[in-house]
Amino acid sequence: MGLSRKYGTAITEGPTPADVAGQAALPYPDGWAAVAFSEELTRGKVLTRPLAGEDVVLYRLGTGALRAVKPYCPHLGAHLGLGKVDGEDLVCPFHLFAFGPDGACVRTGYETAPPRSPLGQYPVCEVNGAVFVWRHHDGRAPDWTVPEWHVVGHRPARSGVWEMAGHAQEVIENSVDLGHFATLHGWRRAETGGPVRYEGAEFRLSMRAHESAPVLGEFTVDVRVEGYGLAALHVDVHTPRVGLRMCTTVLPTAIGPNRMQLRQLNRLTFDEPARLPAPLARAVSRAATRVLDRAVFKASCAFTAADFPVWHHKQYVQPPRLAHGDGPIGPFRRWARRFYPPQPVMAPASAGRTDTHPGPGAGAEVTPAPGAGAEVTPGADGIPSPAPGGSSRRDGTPGRVGAPEPGLPERSERPSPN
Repeated sequence: MGLSRKYGTAITEGPTPADVAGQAALPYPDGWAAVAFSEELTRGKVLTRPLAGEDVVLYRLGTGALRAVKPYCPHLGAHLGLGKVDGEDLVCPFHLFAFGPDGACVRTGYETAPPRSPLGQYPVCEVNGAVFVWRHHDGRAPDWTVPEWHVVGHRPARSGVWEMAGHAQEVIENSVDLGHFATLHGWRRAETGGPVRYEGAEFRLSMRAHESAPVLGEFTVDVRVEGYGLAALHVDVHTPRVGLRMCTTVLPTAIGPNRMQLRQLNRLTFDEPARLPAPLARAVSRAATRVLDRAVFKASCAFTAADFPVWHHKQYVQPPRLAHGDGPIGPFRRWARRFYPPQPVMAPASAGRTDTHPGPGAGAEVTPAPGAGAEVTPGADGIPSPAPGGSSRRDGTPGRVGAPEPGLPERSERPSPN
């Protein structure tokens, strides 16, 4: 009998996704995390969403208030995501035990005295069209908030959600990774509006991008970013040449080791032309917004999606080997330490070793920028010292970001009703 020639037609090749490549380099971040859009939770709705390796059960009471609870009934362990809302109570699907808004058991399914077995509840808030749940490694109560942001335009927001390998910090860190805006997103150059400002659980930065398009020619885009913890970015974009104003909310959520969900919500409007009478200017602005709303939203999602293949396969490198032009990544990582459990005290690595991986915000090794005439060395805090004769920018911000070169896990686009 001859040898079988039935071989498999597919082989494994290509980059390994980050969530299967090895152990996660970062723990789950503490703080608020977006687990749903508000419109998903209608009155009486029960949803189950992953958060930090566990299920969270969300439901909206008849009054409109939200609750987020641990998933298993304290009676005999049925999953409450299969339950239903009866007025103000969540009813377990197994023995019909009902739990009131405060989590206390208020009745059983067979008219006996309810046991003292309250649900485990999470702090939950609803703001900016999203539902946030608070978790902390040591169970502490919320000590910062996600503020309500301003709203632009008159039309409902458009939203999208994706799931992929990666870590939430990588998404938030992208906002200070100024170099990648040129190499990945194609900005011709950009200037920062000053150093990144950190205050508690918040940070802010601004920048101006220079771009070009066949019809528009050269134009600028003004960008202001506000970050809240490792869970939320609010980005204001203004393109004066065409009068476009857009607010984009980017919400990464850690759901498993090196795995995340990413939500994005956009609102936009166009400036009213100053040369037109007020009623006509308002009509032109609204017409342009209505016609271009979907197209601009898709372009915004495409901008975000250029990072998806990178996030999906990358590993968190600590310490990184930074170069001038990267942006203030070192200061950002030091700020980000506050959202993780304390790192165990470790003996210092021997001189010259580069294979150690300390905690999420430790110092950074630095390599020269390609083509640089002088070697870049790390300062005491691990951030590049200025090159000889250069300006002393200890926050790591470059004056400019140059030269373009342009990246999808499954995506669910969820436009709101028009």
